[in-house]
Formats: sequence, structure tokens, C-alpha cells
Amino acid sequence: MSEFTILYEDGEALVIDKPGGLPIDRPRKGGLSLEARLDELRLGFQRQPQPAHRLDTDTSGCLLLARNPKALKRFNQAFENRQVGKTYLGILAGIPADKEGTVELALAKISSAEKGWRTIPAKKGKPSITHWRVLAEVGGRALVEFRPETGRTHQIRVHAASGIGIPLLGDPVYGTPAGFARTMLHASRIELGREGKTPIAAHAPLPADFANLGFTESE
Repeated sequence: MSEFTILYEDGEALVIDKPGGLPIDRPRKGGLSLEARLDELRLGFQRQPQPAHRLDTDTSGCLLLARNPKALKRFNQAFENRQVGKTYLGILAGIPADKEGTVELALAKISSAEKGWRTIPAKKGKPSITHWRVLAEVGGRALVEFRPETGRTHQIRVHAASGIGIPLLGDPVYGTPAGFARTMLHASRIELGREGKTPIAAHAPLPADFANLGFTESE
């Protein structure tokens, strides 16, 4: 796998463009992971940087890493307090009737022997909110901008399938793989203000597999 693209760098933060298909944690069955490659991201610093949040294995794009424990604690707190601006781009496996909206669903994790664990809408679950709008339509599919307020596991994937009513293209859990190598979701932008410091702001360009389906960065 090639070198990481650095989207933002200063003394306490790195934002990288995580490739789709690369897990953050080392898989139990072995194989490539971000965890195994953190040494490549020291870039002259003594410590390895640590991820301040999670992205699904399939999800590409902006991933914030902290370069010291104090920064990690602050960044974790900012995510918990909903102080981080996050923008995702996803391709729906169809075109919704509405062109924008807000999904509010309580979500809970469940597990079964047949399907493994997944997230479902549940009255007693944790609240989750995602704002969305269609940016473009190509070949019977829609490119959608998602702005999540909360950060529940698989939130955007479940909100697409159960809230908008159309799953993300290639999603093997909440839709169907349909011959695609991954769930088509991309963390496009991340923004975090800091007291007395320049805000962290990064943008990850649209990946090649999105462009191959006819969607462009100008959307």
C-alpha cells in the first residue's frame, strides 16, 4: 500500500486521507491496518500519532490523529461534545424523492449468530441526527452530502437505509454489495476550532471509485 496523503499537519494534529478498505485496528485474522502503520506517521516526532475518532474500514477520507496524549484527550472531548464539523459524501443505490432532509433515529447495536453485530433503529437506543442533501444524480444513483451531528456506529449507513429509505451503494450489511468492493462513503471534510490556535480544517478529494461512477469534485 502506498504512502498516506497528509491533508493537515501541525504540532499536535495530523489529518490523513484514509484509504477505503483499510481498517483502523489490527484485524483478528491479520492483514493490513492503520494501527500497524502508525510508525510511518511519526514524521520526526517521538510518539506515534493516535486516531481521535473512528472511520469504518470501508470509509475513505479525513481521519484526525493526535500527536500527543493531551491533544488526544482534547480531541476526544470535542467529538463527544459535538464540536467537530464533519461532512461525508455517499452514493445512494437509487434516487430519493426528497432532495434534502434531516434523519433523527434512536440507534442500538444488536448481534446474532447469522448476521453478526449491526446497528438498528430502536426506541430505547441512543439519539442520532444526520442532515443530508442530494448534490448530483447519475445513472440512477444519487451523490449525497451528509452532515452528522452525532457519531453513532454506522450512523450514516443506517440513516441512509432506514431514514432516507435507500442504502449506500455497496453496503453489505444495510443494503447489498452489488458487485462493489466497498460501501461508497467518504469523509470529505473535517473542522475543529481550538482556543488560541488555528482551527484544524481539512478536505479529502473525491476518491477514484466515486469519479469512476460519473461523480465529480465540483458537485
